[in-house]
Amino acid sequence: MDDMGDTVGQGRRSSAERDAITIEIGYALASAVAAAALVFMALAGGPILVFGLSGGTASTLTVVGVALAALVFVVRLVTVLWRFAERWRARRAALPGLPAQPSQPGRTRPDS
Repeated sequence: MDDMGDTVGQGRRSSAERDAITIEIGYALASAVAAAALVFMALAGGPILVFGLSGGTASTLTVVGVALAALVFVVRLVTVLWRFAERWRARRAALPGLPAQPSQPGRTRPDS
């Protein structure tokens, strides 16, 4: 069984649903890269280029810029995907005929 195949209690995902997930992952990655690049350029790249810094100051700014850019990347990625998952659950719950979640989680037999 592949990751995209079955969802618990909800059957198979349609092609449109898989496409929406793929697009959202791509958007999350692209926006996370853009945010991280902006943070790095604001903290390290810009000051080093504008003020002509070198040596220890440039190294320190580069390390701080990379660390904060990595943090911004992860936070942005998680935030976008978390919001998408929340919207996804709300949309699925609003569909008629599909329960938001099983009435008795963990029970799979009809006579349980």
